[in-house]
Amino acid sequence: MGSLVAILQKRSPVLHALEPHDTVTRAAHVMAEHSVGSVVIVYGGRLVGIFTERDLLRRVVARGHTPERTYLKDVMTPAPVVAQIGESRASAIAKMQALGCRHLPVVIGAEVVDVVSIRDLLYWELDERTGEVDSLRRYIGGIY
Repeated sequence: MGSLVAILQKRSPVLHALEPHDTVTRAAHVMAEHSVGSVVIVYGGRLVGIFTERDLLRRVVARGHTPERTYLKDVMTPAPVVAQIGESRASAIAKMQALGCRHLPVVIGAEVVDVVSIRDLLYWELDERTGEVDSLRRYIGGIY
């Protein structure tokens, strides 16, 4: 299993940043508009949190908060665990499994550059395995 770089080089960054004083409504609009499940929360140029669809459900809706009057700083996941861009996909998956999360900010040093989802990682793995199986079938069938 390779590094995250391979995935990130094959697609445009999926990075939508908001600030702690933005509202949950703003985050929901950004996630819906871009068909993503998370936004990163950045303040003063540094990553301070992440807000996901799961946070929206559990920390806002289920608790009866009003999205228009609820700030991300109050319902985000603070100081999220991150992956370095050169980290292995296996390591990223292991972090997600350990945390029970589906989105992982990817950083270069301290700068957040992208977000990978468990779906990104699993689809990449599936495509890679499918390619290996096809190669083996061609080899066994005598088609090189």
